[in-house]
Amino acid sequence: MCLAIPGKIISIDNQIDDIFRIAKVSFDGIVKDVNLAMVPEAQIGDYVLVHVGSAISIVDEQEAKETMDILYQMDEITELSYGNTPPEKPQELVENQEKNEPKDTEKE
Repeated sequence: MCLAIPGKIISIDNQIDDIFRIAKVSFDGIVKDVNLAMVPEAQIGDYVLVHVGSAISIVDEQEAKETMDILYQMDEITELSYGNTPPEKPQELVENQEKNEPKDTEKE
């Protein structure tokens, strides 16, 4: 299943021309770079639906908030923070990090 996540445009940082623009979009505090080529009329403060890094439509604030609420209830938002495989428990993050840290093998 593919999802489009609503977010608010907080800045437009990279603009090659009127069509190709990259914006910073906030998804409930998580900020990602988003391509605005499909919504050239989008401006700072607009809410957009984002699918795989591209804004695909502009939505009103109420629709954006309702959609985010539904996604939280469905537990679909964790991918924004953890990628495609969210950890089962926060403790797993600590354990995985410890496993991947280089060991000091020097002898004194």
